[in-house]
Amino acid sequence: MNDLIQPYVIAAEPYYRSSANEIDLFEAAYKLRMPMVLKGPTGCGKTRFMEHMAWRLKRPLITVACNEDMTASDLVGRYLLDANGTVWHDGPLTIAARYGAICYLDEVVEARQDTTVIIHPLTDNRRTLPLDKRGELIHAHPDFQLVVSYNPGYQSLTKDLKQSTKQRFGALDFDYPAEAVETDIVAHESSVDGETAGRLVGIAHRSRALRGRGLDEGISTRMLIHAGSLIYVGIAPREACRVALARPITDDPDMLSALDGFIDAYFGV
Repeated sequence: MNDLIQPYVIAAEPYYRSSANEIDLFEAAYKLRMPMVLKGPTGCGKTRFMEHMAWRLKRPLITVACNEDMTASDLVGRYLLDANGTVWHDGPLTIAARYGAICYLDEVVEARQDTTVIIHPLTDNRRTLPLDKRGELIHAHPDFQLVVSYNPGYQSLTKDLKQSTKQRFGALDFDYPAEAVETDIVAHESSVDGETAGRLVGIAHRSRALRGRGLDEGISTRMLIHAGSLIYVGIAPREACRVALARPITDDPDMLSALDGFIDAYFGV
């Protein structure tokens, strides 16, 4: 394996609990090298799923956290000055396409639309990536696959994929796991006991009922793991929940009061 992508190989199995048949569906998509989009709320496990799948498929995973300032050059590469003069440096998308990694563009709708159009030739039968500044046309490695993700809850007219982009992908829907599964995940990842994990999940479920009624998003699985980890190292449960669950998702006094009420209901006053 090329030294450039060796650091992106995931050696140990990432813990992941399947909610449905998403593993089988993704494996089938990878056999076809079908571009895929993962849709679901923040912190529900999309990135962990990708890490797990890369490990299962024995492919390197190059993850890019997209943002509104990201340019096409950030993805494909640019010329940079060093001691030897002006030298071309491949970007993460180019490295993945050239050497056969899975490229995962996380929260792709955060990137500017004029940036994301560069993926079009990689997501149809051409499977090519033109490097205009270098005068090179890369034919994607047979093992290359492109995967993107976004949170549909944050879609707007200014932050959405064009139809010309969407229709190039297969799609998998993600959501927070069922209560029993989420409890197991929180217990495993934070090392708290099952009873404490179950209480944390109960708080999360009640918060998610407030989505669209004062909260943009409910408490995520990722946040529950943070709270559990604080409890595991000795922080009092109510304080850990306030720090890791309530305060990060809202500044509204009424919502904070409601969340604190949920915490008190599960961990006592």
